[in-house]
This record gives sequence, structure tokens and C-alpha cells, in this order.
Amino acid sequence: MGTSVAVLGTGIMGAGMAKNLAKAGFEVAVWNRTRGRAEALADDGARVAESVADAVRDADIVVTMLFDEAAIADAMGEALPAMKRGAVWVQSATVGVEGAQRLAGLARAQGVAFVDAPVMGTRQPAEQGTLTVLAGCPGEVRGAVEPVFDAIGSETVWVGERPGDGQRLKLVMNSWVLTLVGGTAQAIDLARGLGLDPQLFLDTISGAGTDSAYAQLKGAAMIAGEYPPAFPLEGAAKDSGLIGDALRSSGVSAVLMDALRDRFEAAAAAGHGAEDMASVVEAFRSGSGRGRN
Repeated sequence: MGTSVAVLGTGIMGAGMAKNLAKAGFEVAVWNRTRGRAEALADDGARVAESVADAVRDADIVVTMLFDEAAIADAMGEALPAMKRGAVWVQSATVGVEGAQRLAGLARAQGVAFVDAPVMGTRQPAEQGTLTVLAGCPGEVRGAVEPVFDAIGSETVWVGERPGDGQRLKLVMNSWVLTLVGGTAQAIDLARGLGLDPQLFLDTISGAGTDSAYAQLKGAAMIAGEYPPAFPLEGAAKDSGLIGDALRSSGVSAVLMDALRDRFEAAAAAGHGAEDMASVVEAFRSGSGRGRN
């Protein structure tokens, strides 16, 4: 019998991860609060579990990819007592440093090894198995989880050994991604406000030192006003709050991230939460949803 993996949370990211784990030969069980989102993975060879406990009972590795710390803690409250001896919990959602430490405490209380392993990437890298894993765990646990990381990602960055180490780098990386998306939205809105075709902005930076493939991708979506979710805006709003908290706790100014959070939350409040984070431009466009910024 091969290594068994349970994936709890089969949204945009978890579904792609589960598919690639099954493709790599792991025995995969999946669970999601909305069962229909998990059932779609049966055709990829995953077993759709009836409950959290059912999903994790025989798993060697349990991967959580749920929305936030509260959802993870709720699911793992049922999962941890049902996990077999020696099983490892890989926590891959973005929950912040303190969130990771609290979740690690839950694992420790049940005698379960905990791996802090958020990932960089959106829908397409998750589906292609090319995520970047930002891992923090004791060295003796690495061997157990490396095959899992190889199946879902193209690179693993071993950040440190403490719970929260992976989250630290993830917050740094996401601070840059959210700043880039917000800056692109502002530039496009400014072009419109000045009576220019915003495509001129993307065309002018194309191939120059200031160009970015991500700005081109998100900028094109902003101009078209079409936002199929690769990374939902509600997740960007959540992460901007975690980043702001990390900035303040480390003594670094959070003024820029707080301004970005204001725009992401305004766009979510306007009904764009389930759309791609490029929809943040709607909180700039024509002055709609303007807050203190």
C-alpha cells in the first residue's frame, strides 16, 4: 500500500493539489464542507470522504487548504483525534505567523507532527503542479513530506524549523503580490481618469524594466472587466489584514498595506469577493467605494 494523503478543502487550490497527488500515485481522500466540490475529484481517482474523520483515518499525511484559521481549527478539531499514530499534518493555507503557532499547538496537544507549508501560486500552478512550497518544519519530518511537496510543486523553499517560518515568507511574498495588483489597478484607473486608453499603460511598460508578466495578466483582466477567479479577492482581503498585522508586530509601517486592504475590502463589500483579485480595480473605478484613501 502506498502513502495515503487526505486533503481537507477542495477549493481552487486544494482541488488542483489533490489531482496532482492522485496523479503522482498517492492514495488520496478528499473532504470539503460543500460536498459537491469534492465529488468532482472522484474522476481523478480521489476517494470522497463522508466526514473529516473518515478522510483522515487512514492518512499518512493530512493537508489542510481551507479559507482561514477558524475554518482549519474547526475541521482539525474533528480530524486530530481520528488521525493514526505517526501521521503528519501539513498546513498549507495562509493563516499568519500567530495563526500557524496556534494551529501547531493543537497538533502538539494530540502528539501530531505539524508542518507549516503555505504555497505560492494560483489556480493554474495548482492545477499544473508547479506551486512553490514555503516550508517550515523540523528536519526529521522533511523526508515524510518531501514527496508530497514534489507532487504539488516545482520548488520547495525550506525556510526554517519553527511553526510560522513558512508563513513569515508567505506574508512577505504576498505583500509584494498585493502591492503589484493594487498598483496596477491604480495606474489603470488613473489612465481612465485622464482620458487615456488604459491599454496604453500596459503597452508602454511591455518589455521595459518596469514590465511584469503579472501586471500584464491582471491589467488585461481589469481593462476587460472580466474576473474569473485564479485567486479570489476575498482571500486577498484576508491576507492583506494578516500582512498588516505582521508589519505592525514587527515594527514596520503598515500604511501602504492598510490602504490596499481598504480597497480590497471595498471591492469585496461591493460584491466582488468570489471574483479574481483583479476585481479590486472596481473599488478604484469611477470613484466607487472610495474610503479614506
